[in-house]
Amino acid sequence: MLSQKESFDYCRKIAKEQAGNFYLTFHLLPKLKSDSMCALYAFMRISDDIADEPGEINLIRKALGDWREQTLGALNGQFSHPIHPAFALMVQRHQIPHQYLLDVLDGVEMDLDIHRYQTFDELYKYCYRVASAVGLCCIHLWGFNSEKALLPAESAGIALQLTNILRDIKEDYARGRIYLPQEDMVRFDYDEIKLNNKVRDECFFNLLDFQAKRAAKYYEQAQELTQYLDGNARGIFLAMLHTYKAILDKMQKNNFDLFNDRVRIGTFQKLCLLAKYLPYSWKSS
Repeated sequence: MLSQKESFDYCRKIAKEQAGNFYLTFHLLPKLKSDSMCALYAFMRISDDIADEPGEINLIRKALGDWREQTLGALNGQFSHPIHPAFALMVQRHQIPHQYLLDVLDGVEMDLDIHRYQTFDELYKYCYRVASAVGLCCIHLWGFNSEKALLPAESAGIALQLTNILRDIKEDYARGRIYLPQEDMVRFDYDEIKLNNKVRDECFFNLLDFQAKRAAKYYEQAQELTQYLDGNARGIFLAMLHTYKAILDKMQKNNFDLFNDRVRIGTFQKLCLLAKYLPYSWKSS
């Protein structure tokens, strides 16, 4: 099994290769917290990859069950994967509640069985597990000074996941999944036949505009988190939040042209966001 240093290096390699927008923001943290972010990301990435593996659903379910058991084993000092030494130290060092990690696994497992969400309340539960639970892990890693941090951290996860859901409508539908609440599709008279035919009519714009405005409310609530975070974590949080808010804004600006190229923000804009929020880390490092 790898040493702790080797394990952290292994996690950083995963993060550098796959974290995309997020990895740039890791550099806003002190080295120890940056290493921990890589370990947390590696755990989340592997969990997602297992759930997204093509194949027979019962085999994927078994693989997720095995990964859950391995995760619990790692938390008790029994390492069976290269990320485990770093992962276990990260959890211990930052006192991350184990339930958040199990919530994430519950969330990725939901994708095996649930391909439609009737109401936003049902979707919220999914978003909480796959995104808010991650955010709650992050604030334990970053450091916070009040229990009041928990709610805006939850809201940040919801905001980011709702953004992902809008951006990935085409890809998700190709995999048989629709995350837009069915109640909203009915309300705005946009059905699966239209989605299958990639129809961008007034109903589509109204539906997507409603979803975007809902996400924007969660971004607004998430801003409150800044005041409760340790100083050197404010930069990474604001950079992450506004990177994804920029994606949402771009989708709106492009009139939700989501059936062609996947919406992204360019490297220059990402670097500008990093430069903008880097001083928030410097001020209190």
